[in-house]
Formats: sequence, C-alpha cells, structure tokens
Amino acid sequence: MISTNDLSLQYGGRTLFKNANLSFTPGNCYGIIGANGAGKSTLLKILSGEIEQTSGEVNRDPKERISVLKQDHFMFDEYTVIRTVIMGNTELCDIMDKKEYYYSKEEMTEEEGMILCELEERFAEIDGWTAESDAEILLNSLGINSEYHYMNMGELSSDIKVKVLLAQALFGNPDILLMDEPTNHLDLETIAWLENFLIDFPNTVIVVSHDRHFLNKICTHIVDVDFGKITTVVGNYDFWFEYTQIRQRQIKEQNKKAEQKIKELQDFISRFSANASKHKQATSRKKLLDNITLEAEEVSSRRFPYIAFKPTREIGNEVLTVTNLSKTIGDRKVLDNVSFIIRPDDKVAFVGSDPVARTTLFSILAGETEPDEGEIKWGVTTSQSYFPTDNSKYFDGCEDSLIDWVRNYSDLVYEADVRGWLGRLLFSGDEANKSAKVLSGGERVRCMLCKMMLEASNVLIMDEPTDHLDLESIQALNKGLCDFTETILFCSHDHQFTQTVANRIIDVTPGSFYDKQTDYDSYVEEMLIKTRDE
Repeated sequence: MISTNDLSLQYGGRTLFKNANLSFTPGNCYGIIGANGAGKSTLLKILSGEIEQTSGEVNRDPKERISVLKQDHFMFDEYTVIRTVIMGNTELCDIMDKKEYYYSKEEMTEEEGMILCELEERFAEIDGWTAESDAEILLNSLGINSEYHYMNMGELSSDIKVKVLLAQALFGNPDILLMDEPTNHLDLETIAWLENFLIDFPNTVIVVSHDRHFLNKICTHIVDVDFGKITTVVGNYDFWFEYTQIRQRQIKEQNKKAEQKIKELQDFISRFSANASKHKQATSRKKLLDNITLEAEEVSSRRFPYIAFKPTREIGNEVLTVTNLSKTIGDRKVLDNVSFIIRPDDKVAFVGSDPVARTTLFSILAGETEPDEGEIKWGVTTSQSYFPTDNSKYFDGCEDSLIDWVRNYSDLVYEADVRGWLGRLLFSGDEANKSAKVLSGGERVRCMLCKMMLEASNVLIMDEPTDHLDLESIQALNKGLCDFTETILFCSHDHQFTQTVANRIIDVTPGSFYDKQTDYDSYVEEMLIKTRDE
C-alpha cells in the first residue's frame, strides 16, 4: 500500500496540487488523468521517490518493492536482454552481483562465508533460482523469442526495447507498479496481453495514460489531477467522465435555482422592507437570503480545442488507386507489391506490427517519398493534407512566431484572422507570439492540425495524430474526424480513436496484407483468435 498525507507541489511558481490525501491499495488499478502540465507524471515521480514534493508526506512500506516503467530506451544498451529484465528487481540483481564476487575469490574468510550464506538464503526467498527462466517466460509472452534473450539491448530495434523495458517493470511481481504511458509504441497483441496481465495483477497498479480504451479496460479507480487538487473516483474512465458531466450539470442547475430564489427574495425585500405590516416577513426573508450560497464552479485546467475539417469541395467517384507498390529501406523491404483502391467516404485505419511500413506508405501517398516500384493515382477532384509522424522539419530552427508560421501555410493576411484560428487551437493572447521552435510536442501537433484545417482538403492522411496530445485534444480530434464527411487515411495506437473513426481496416505489412470493410474491434477480435490458433 502507498498513501499520501497533505501532499502539495509547486513548480515554477505555480501550484500544481495541494493537500492531496490519497490511498492506493493492493488489488486495484489507478489511472491518473489530467490536462498536459497538470502534474500527472510528476505525481508518479513523487510516489516513486524520484523527486521531492513541496510539502506533505508519502507513506510507503519499506518492505514493499516499487517497480517503475523506464522511459530511457538507451539506459541499458550495455546489458543483455535477460539481465535488463532481471534488473527490474534491484535487490535480486545486487545479490547476484555479490554472490558472483564472493564465489570468484580464491579464498574466503569465515565472515565472508557467513555473508554468502545469508545472501543465498535471501536469494532463495525472492525466487532467485528461477529468475532467468521467469524472465524468459515473460519475454516470450511479450513476443520476444529466445534469439534475442542474450543479445545486448544496444543491438535491438526501438520497438523490441520498449517491450523489454515493459518486461523489466513487470518482472518479479512488484508490490507497487508505476507506469507512464505504457501502451505507447506497443503493437496490438502486446497491448491486449498487457491489459489481461494488469486485470489479473494482485498488487497495486498506478498508471498514466491517454488511451481511453486502455483506462476503461484496466482501471478500478480514476485519479483526476485538476482544479489544483487531486480527487479519486471509483470506476473506469467512462464512468469518471459521465460522473463529472452529471456533477457539473447538477451544480449549474442548483446554482440556477439558487439565483432565481435570491432574485425572488431580493425583490420581496426591496418592495416590503419599508412596509410596517410586511416588515417581519421582509426580515425573515433577509435571513433566508443570507443562508443561500452558490456552489463555486471551479476553473478547470482542461481546455478543449476546436477541431473541424471542412473541405472546399466534395470528393468525386475516384479517390485513390494504389497498384503494386514496393519500397525497400536499407536492406529491408517495408512495402511489397501493395495494391488497394480507396473509395469515397472511406475512413481507413492502417494497422499492423510494422510502423515503418505505414509511415513509408503515407509518405509516398503524400508525394514526399518515391516508391521503388508501382504507382499511385489520385482522383482529379481530390486534394490531400498530410500529417506526418515526424513534424520536426516544420518547427526545428524556425524563428517565426506562431502568427507568421500560420501565414506561411495559409492564405490568411490579417493578424486578427490568424489569431482567431490559433485561438481555436488554444493559442490565445501572447501565446500566439511564441517562437515555433520552442513549442512542446502537443503544441506542435495542434499547429499541424490548424494547418490542415486551413488547407480544407477532402482527403486527410494522418500518421499517429494522437501522439503528444492530452485526452481533451484527442477527444476534440476524434469528434472532428467522425464529423468529417470525406476520406481519411490514418493510423493511431489509440484503440477508441481508431474504433470510432474507421470503417475499413488495412494492414500493408509484408506477409500480413489485410483489407476489410470492418470496424477496429472486429479486426482486433479476428487477429487475437488467429494468434491463439497459431
């Protein structure tokens, strides 16, 4: 169990939260949510002991082991995969190193022999003898087979490293498991496996995630960082969202009734306070008036951008034909003889285990990369807007203010018009004068969405548009794409986003081509059944 008492944090002169009294108990999974910058990841670091709070206490049983999902993919490059996983249990690794030291000695004193006996006893208590086999089982469950187990981490691709670091966090049945965005860069099968693992996990899980589907699947409680405080609601994300909407409506309705009652009492007092026969009634109503209070409607740190794509013309009958498309990058063929036809009103989610294949396809469709073989043919009535997964070329080293940045990618002339568009994407006031090169990841994404909205195209090509966005921006983008009347080609690791937007699923991974008019949930179920059968 882990708990806090009057926990407060100030950062950069701003109070992120104060007087937080929280309790995280075994058998429960707590999803931490809040706007970007609200302090979600910081709260995790305070709970893990990585950083200190401004005031208050964090209470942890020193006998309980805390495991944290590491974010640095290069931190363990010099170690083997198996060793990296076992390093998730620092006590076990320390004992293994000390044992190796003592056993390597040519001669051992009696005192050293006693120390070694104690180490062996503790080693057995914490399942040291099965550590390597346990690590191998965990890696195999995550789709990392034995050929990788004794390779150095530095030799692995980033997608495999992510899984190894996940295995490290889960290794050895930790008492308290802390994870920040654990589903990022995971494939479909791994996310499904992780969901089931956490549902059955007997100890305490505390997780930060922007994935609504993931939060709904695993969470027993939602911890909301907002209004400068932290509150806990029992239930998953959808339950929390519905509860907060109902609560806000109740406050508005109560305040509306109270305001009406106040007006009625004030009118009566104003009319009859000087009337001798009504004086007692007026005095009584004054007392009633003094007892009526309006419940404060707190100012949330959450901000919802306005995202809507409105094409200047409707799409025609011919949208896109892709014929025998192939592309090799380095020594790897990422697209192999890919063919498909996109029709009007298609909203296609591109899926699969190889993100390079999707990114390469989108880059070719957007005209930024040439294929080795094959051709693409866009319909004459189509116009395309492209959202790349790597937007650095639009911002790195750019000295322009956001106002000038938007002008560079639009026909807008007047500053008031530019500011109006920036305001929709939450850049108001002085924020519109910020330099483009200093923007955060989420701010860059919102700028790219603003650019796409101004282009008013009838085909949207979007490569992981939900990356770096907070839940509120994801929901706004989700709605904008659901309302879009023309064609969308996209990929996203956000399950609910993909489920609600797509009406067709395509996998262009070599050897795994799939193309079906279906929704994402049906595709997921089909793939999981196929995996189990294999």
